[in-house]
Amino acid sequence: MDNTLHKIKSVPDFDNNIYYLYDENDHKLTIPRSVAIILDGNGRYAKKHNIERAKGHEAGCKNLEVILEEAVKIDVKFLTVYAFSTENWKRSTLEINSLFDLFFMYLNKIRDKAMKNNVKVQFIGDVKKFPPNITNECNLLSDLTKDNSGLIFSIAFNYGSRDEILRAVKRIYCKNYNIDKLTIEDIADNLDTYNIEDPDLLIRTSGEYRLSNFLLWQLAYTELYFTDTLWPEFDVNEFYNAIYSYNLRERRFGGRSNS
Repeated sequence: MDNTLHKIKSVPDFDNNIYYLYDENDHKLTIPRSVAIILDGNGRYAKKHNIERAKGHEAGCKNLEVILEEAVKIDVKFLTVYAFSTENWKRSTLEINSLFDLFFMYLNKIRDKAMKNNVKVQFIGDVKKFPPNITNECNLLSDLTKDNSGLIFSIAFNYGSRDEILRAVKRIYCKNYNIDKLTIEDIADNLDTYNIEDPDLLIRTSGEYRLSNFLLWQLAYTELYFTDTLWPEFDVNEFYNAIYSYNLRERRFGGRSNS
């Protein structure tokens, strides 16, 4: 995939308190309403810079704050990020524990940013399997921001899409749906992501070309963007570039082109 950086400029709209993006030819870019990101490359960033792996994860968390604020600024409505998968339990106990310490610190830190930017924070996945201090912080942050009316920021913690679909099946079973009348919408309404729109754009960093069990149901018609850039180095210009690439796609959702 061609990830050549393009000169994208942001222009403020002070009346609506947002920014518009324009390409080199002054064409206004369409902003995807719903963006999902697989945050990949923290460990490789640490190795590249000869620092501890935990420091790489810390750099990734700091960058997430930057991209979150940028998403608010350009009026993205939904941002969903893959932070800890059901498969990440296979990592060393040392790395997992360092991640838990970082999560706890990050969840405390993001409160002010969420309230400042009118962001609603929620969690998808089974956070109950985390240590109690992490689970409690997730619940507190969700409760604190539940009435915010801006961007919905969904953090995938202990999340796997197959696991999510299994949970949806169990919910449907417990609710005694009429199976003969079951619809696609019924299934979507019982997924962890029931209150957010399917992603328009998925971004995966660090040169991997996999979905890695992330939002398999929701990504059916999503535009995919892969970049070699490591997540801690995925800056605002890279984010703009992903949106520029999104604007080059023709989204037909199974239909025919109008051209």
